[in-house]
Amino acid sequence: MAGSQKKISYGSLLPLLGDKQQFPSFLRTISNFTVEVVGITQLMKQFSWTWIGILASDNDIGREGSQGLLQELAKRGNCVAFLEILPAYNSKSRLRQIVEKIKAPSVKVIIVCSTQLYLIPLMEEVTMQNVSGKVWIATTQWRYSLVFYIKENWKTLNGTLGFAKYNPEIPGFQEFVHNITPSPANNDYFLTLFWETVFHCKLSNNNTVMSAGKATSFCTGTESLKKLQTSIFESYSFQEAISAYNAAYAIAHGLHSLLSCDSKDGIPENVSCAAVTNLHPWQLFTSIKTVHFMNTAGQEVYFDIHGDMPTQYVIQNFQFFPNGTSQAVNVGIFNSWAPNDEQIQTDITLILWNDGATKVPRAVCSESCVPGYRKSTRKGQPICCFDCVPCSEGKISNYSNSNDCTRCADDQWPTYAHEKCIPKTIEFLSYKEPLGASLAAVSISCAIITASILCIFIKFKDTPIIKANNRDLSYLLLFALILCFLCSLIFIGYPKTETCLLRQVAFGVIFSFSISCILAKTITVIIAFNSTKPNSPMRKWMGTKTPISIIIFCPLIQVIICVAWLSTDPPFSNANMVIKPGTIIMECHEGSLTAFDWMLAYMGFLSLLSFAIAFLARKLPATFNEAQLITFSMVVFVSVWASFIPAYLSTQGKYMVAVEVFAILASGSGLLCSIFVPKCYIILLKPEKNTKKHLTGKTGHNTMK
Repeated sequence: MAGSQKKISYGSLLPLLGDKQQFPSFLRTISNFTVEVVGITQLMKQFSWTWIGILASDNDIGREGSQGLLQELAKRGNCVAFLEILPAYNSKSRLRQIVEKIKAPSVKVIIVCSTQLYLIPLMEEVTMQNVSGKVWIATTQWRYSLVFYIKENWKTLNGTLGFAKYNPEIPGFQEFVHNITPSPANNDYFLTLFWETVFHCKLSNNNTVMSAGKATSFCTGTESLKKLQTSIFESYSFQEAISAYNAAYAIAHGLHSLLSCDSKDGIPENVSCAAVTNLHPWQLFTSIKTVHFMNTAGQEVYFDIHGDMPTQYVIQNFQFFPNGTSQAVNVGIFNSWAPNDEQIQTDITLILWNDGATKVPRAVCSESCVPGYRKSTRKGQPICCFDCVPCSEGKISNYSNSNDCTRCADDQWPTYAHEKCIPKTIEFLSYKEPLGASLAAVSISCAIITASILCIFIKFKDTPIIKANNRDLSYLLLFALILCFLCSLIFIGYPKTETCLLRQVAFGVIFSFSISCILAKTITVIIAFNSTKPNSPMRKWMGTKTPISIIIFCPLIQVIICVAWLSTDPPFSNANMVIKPGTIIMECHEGSLTAFDWMLAYMGFLSLLSFAIAFLARKLPATFNEAQLITFSMVVFVSVWASFIPAYLSTQGKYMVAVEVFAILASGSGLLCSIFVPKCYIILLKPEKNTKKHLTGKTGHNTMK
């Protein structure tokens, strides 16, 4: 374009002409095709269509339009299934290849950026292959194409959505068009061609005209445009009349403002007034660029910074019916000047889709990933093609089509569907649950039973069977067993720092004291029987000093171990979130595992020592001998704790605590039943055997018989 030329167009859509660096003197009363591209991509967003095919004609409109579509669709996260250029010549083989791609089941929406010339061969091939179930998006270049008026195409094109420039009715224009009649004097080539085409006659001044050897009928002059269907006017670009009308009036308003020198009409200060006899093109062009008026059709006319007139588009739905009728229904609008989120408006209820469906078709490569899943892009395919992968353990996605899953906070865990985080379940051996309540009930019951036995021993303290078995040590052992049963209650309930510090220490010291009492009883029996021998060295160990020393010294070692443990690395309350997914296990961490092992090892040493000494004393006279009962009790005690270690190490959480509580109750009950229940049996049920005469007269028999 020459630099001196100033042009105003009413029909050119090429985006390139909006570049003011290359075309500073170009205006148009229509938006460039890029605006329509934005409208099309917003329509894709409106219906959530992300997998789209594009067909483009092999010309500037098709190539520039398709490239603009690619860019805009990519910006909005959409993907293009294919982009095919329609051949400029009627190549059957090439058209078949294109139609094969159109027939792909996953491609439901196809945008066609093409002029009418390229459409007819394509639609002939599409119709011949009976392609249906597609949504065609028609740009303004083929919105009024003749392909819509070929009945063979109706099945294919039914449901098409087309963009058409909003054309308000110009007052008096329809009457003007209907009154047009061709005249040879006008020399109007377009009107002559239009007339001869729509009325199938020939306009001529001669009486005879020959065409290809055949006589051609002449127009009679009685033909009237009023008889033509509206669709014929539309197919011959009469819809562009409003743009031409606006172009003419823009020039008129610019010229009027320039000649009248009225600054209120928008003439810049640096533009001088012009006279009719001295009017420069640059002055008129500058004046036209600044016009802003309302035309007679109620449309606002002005030019933006690109020299384009902002345009409103009408979105139409082409509906064809089995009875042979059809209609184009306005189902939405697109305003190029509106904010991005308000540019497009549609009424889905008015749309009739292909095959008469009323539900919006799905146009996606992959279905949406529901909450709880994330998208995993398929290798070598567009981002719209993906697989839905469940969120991994500890992660969620709380919205559809999530690209990644979010990890829950440390104190939270995903729901089963991985769609939201919920607080983790806090687990500990509680008094409120059946297991904890049962163990607590057993513990208290055992403590009550032990206390009852202690009362029985105190009440019958002067009977021979109580005197014969060192009643003071029996009292201490029973008191220690009461504490053993009660100390198990410290293990039940919410683990606090205080209980964590106390429970293992109390357990270790009390059980060490209990075993020390048993050890003292056993050694006392051995000393008592061996001191009766003449010149026995055991006589010097007779009395209360030996058992008291054992009872004090043996637990003292355990106390020293526990004090060292608490001083260096004591137990503490810990929220374990690792062991069991979805659960916070409130536990007492033992701190120094070495110290804990030493405590158990020392208790085991005392147990084995008591067992060994009792086993050696089992052959002493049975009347006053508890060695057999103590041996059996130590077998039970050692068996329980030997079983405890693997069971303790193989469990987690509250069940680990329950195993230890059970071991405490079982071992304590074993001691109680083995040593004291037989004596209670005699005291309460066999009082005749609880006499000194009976005990001394049957030294060769077991008192339990």
